[in-house]
Amino acid sequence: MWPGVERIVLSESTLSDLRASLEKERSDLQARLGEMGLLSGGDLAFDQNFADSSQVTAERGEVEALAGSLREALNDVEDALVKLDNGTFGVCEGCGQQIPPARLEAKPGAKLCMECASKR
Repeated sequence: MWPGVERIVLSESTLSDLRASLEKERSDLQARLGEMGLLSGGDLAFDQNFADSSQVTAERGEVEALAGSLREALNDVEDALVKLDNGTFGVCEGCGQQIPPARLEAKPGAKLCMECASKR
């Protein structure tokens, strides 16, 4: 915690709801990555003998971008769950201020308050 920062205490009920939301999101993300064959760190497989290699290249780029976004979202969710366990959930990684509860309810995996997020 940053010195001089007032901490907003979330109720146990709110924390429980946020944890349930994060766990569901983690499960959904894992399922999507699993459907793509990427949950255990596997690589994307494309038919190299396909007649239109430019189409394969384009599709590969789209799928890799989607997979990267899903992995990033999964990492954010897992980080948020760790923070819930160690008592640092809801603290902005940019300024150290408490992330407002409304933002956490809208995006439980948020790492930054709105002010810090808008600077990026």
